[in-house]
Amino acid sequence: MNIISSTVLVFLGLTPSFVWLVFYLHEHFKHPEPKKLIFLTFLTGAVTTFIILPVQLLLNERLAHIGIGAYSILAFVILAATEELIKFLGVYGVIHTNRHFSEPLDAMIYMITGALGFAAVENIASLFQVADGSFLNIRVIESLTLRSVGATLLHSLTSGIVGYYWGLGFYKAYERRFLIVQGLVMATILHAIFNWLIIRHGPASTAILFLVFIGFFVLNDFEKFKKLDT
Repeated sequence: MNIISSTVLVFLGLTPSFVWLVFYLHEHFKHPEPKKLIFLTFLTGAVTTFIILPVQLLLNERLAHIGIGAYSILAFVILAATEELIKFLGVYGVIHTNRHFSEPLDAMIYMITGALGFAAVENIASLFQVADGSFLNIRVIESLTLRSVGATLLHSLTSGIVGYYWGLGFYKAYERRFLIVQGLVMATILHAIFNWLIIRHGPASTAILFLVFIGFFVLNDFEKFKKLDT
């Protein structure tokens, strides 16, 4: 594959994450976050991809060794939990002591930003897998379309849920750890259900409708925090 095709594939892989990032940042336009911190959080999310992948490969081996199938419900839950936890830890490490992390909605914004960085690397890898030497390929278009409204949106929504519960800790500091765990559990369950729908249930449309349903709740969470911060 030549350098032009590779560059185009990277750009295409980044596009869904950038589009969703612009959408979510618009929700917080009254109190915009520093661009450098947004970039650092996005980059951190991208880096977590390279941590999560070997961890998941190791977990798959261990699960297979004890007789748990790769497409079993338990495997879906364990692998989803791994992704949600490591995404959270990456973002937490970058922003939890930063002076710009100052209001509940910030937790949602930064968690979503990190998740979109993670999704961007996944998208790029996926496009290179189906490109077959050229970006002028129907499989590239199909993969990009499905990932834009599928996996990319999924990661933003599940991390947004974690961010919502983390944000609630601004008001209930004594319950912050419990709230974060609650958010991670909920995100893991929804993530596992999506993966099950995609892999085991059939048409991708079912999984996408599931994401649309979740999206209404996440946007409602945005609105709750926006009203509290006005």
